[in-house]
Amino acid sequence: MSDDTGTLHVPENLTWSAVTGRVRDLVGEAFADDGPANLIDGEWRAVGTPAEQTSPNDGSSLGTMLKVDSATATDAVQRAAQSHRGWAGTELDERRRRVSSALDAIESARDDLALLLAWEIGKPWKAACSDVDRAISGVRWYVDEIEGMLSRDVEGAPAKRVPLEGPVSNIASWNYPMSVQVHAELVQLLAGNGVVAKTPTQGGWMTLTVAHALMVREGLPVTLLSGDGSELSDALIRSPEIGALAFVGGRSNGGKVAAQLADTGKRHMLEQEGLNTWGVWEFSDWESFSEILKKGFEYAKQRCTAYPRFVVQRKLVDQFLATYLPVLDGVRFGHPLAVEQGSAGSTDDLPALDFGPLISAGKARELDDSVAEALRHGAIPLYRGSLDHGRFVAGQDTSAYHAPVSMLAPPGASRLMHEEPFGPVDSIVVVDTEAELLAQMNASNGALVASIATDDTRHGERLAEQVQAFKVGINKLRSRGDKDEAFGGRGESWKGAFVGGEYLVQAVTEGPPGENLYGNFPGYHRYPAT
Repeated sequence: MSDDTGTLHVPENLTWSAVTGRVRDLVGEAFADDGPANLIDGEWRAVGTPAEQTSPNDGSSLGTMLKVDSATATDAVQRAAQSHRGWAGTELDERRRRVSSALDAIESARDDLALLLAWEIGKPWKAACSDVDRAISGVRWYVDEIEGMLSRDVEGAPAKRVPLEGPVSNIASWNYPMSVQVHAELVQLLAGNGVVAKTPTQGGWMTLTVAHALMVREGLPVTLLSGDGSELSDALIRSPEIGALAFVGGRSNGGKVAAQLADTGKRHMLEQEGLNTWGVWEFSDWESFSEILKKGFEYAKQRCTAYPRFVVQRKLVDQFLATYLPVLDGVRFGHPLAVEQGSAGSTDDLPALDFGPLISAGKARELDDSVAEALRHGAIPLYRGSLDHGRFVAGQDTSAYHAPVSMLAPPGASRLMHEEPFGPVDSIVVVDTEAELLAQMNASNGALVASIATDDTRHGERLAEQVQAFKVGINKLRSRGDKDEAFGGRGESWKGAFVGGEYLVQAVTEGPPGENLYGNFPGYHRYPAT
């Protein structure tokens, strides 16, 4: 084990019981005996089947999630549709006032929301704070800009945009509960829509409960349900009352959602993963690249805009590895809330980790299986880190943790050649020609982001035009973006309307008859400047 093992502990005021005690005092109406209730028609109801939740940090119990059934979800959606109609007729100034008040309340609870994220999904303190802060600052920008966005259509000509005919249904992944899910919901509310949301089954349900309790206190028409996607999909996707669907998740589940939407004609935004890549071609600024590589390991690459694939020009492989391998060796990971013995227990004392655990022990095993499969088929191991280098409390469960791994040339028969690992597992592909470079960068039939490292930026921009990713950076990382930055995808990484800035508002409002939204729809493709 590392030198820290045996000297680390979680201070009493940062424990799960301490944090949940504080949020129960804040929003006690949202809780049943052993955990959060479900939010239906503006009321918190202790309905559903209990399901035990555990922390990926150390396997400890977080209490129970109450999973509702299909009938309960259907009733909740119908009630949300009634609330939506009233909210759609509310004046914009009043909508802005209530959303702003909700943001103030969320900001007051910021530190405890971040600590909930650290326990529920294993985010290090800095990353957890960023998730909350980006939600707040992002929505405040929309509060200031929403009036103009509702008064011009997708082509820029004057036109009044109005809410959809029914509430927006939100099914999101566990990794960014605040800066993706709550952020999107508050913008949907600003635009005049009611909101229905499902808590992810893998983590974030407590954080979302507290945020939604603060939202509903300000009179915002929000519904929050916990349950299995297979049980709730008809209600949350196909219910005739639903005006639009916002989905964030993997391609497998996204494909199932798309199939369910096929005959409904519903407005939709389906964000799915792709294999985001770095192409390295005629490049020499390795010092700057080292900082980029280090930043890429934030949150164990458990995000849709992570870069797990590097496609490297053969003559640069030695220089690339000389830069890349020391970065892997310097990555810091471990229990996100463990501090040195004798610490006062302040959040200022929390370690500056690159990442904590993966979302679950099952995910760690899945990554191990993928690595083993690639090695069996002929991949070359370049780096295999060890949990011995992690920062852990003595005796804690470490089954959800995974050290960095990198492999050269995973073969076509392995999943890692074509699929996003969603964890700290990289693959390196060596190429000789630009045609090979582009083919390997486009291996997954579409991605959300990509980047090219090159000294000749103009040539890099020409190559970028042939990369099938929504955003392509030249010598820089690309991300989802904030505020006025558009976001979407190409190929199988995205289906439906694009979001971000004006496009998010357009996606959840109706404009002039016959308008074509920017997006990745069957039959036509419209891409804004990125």
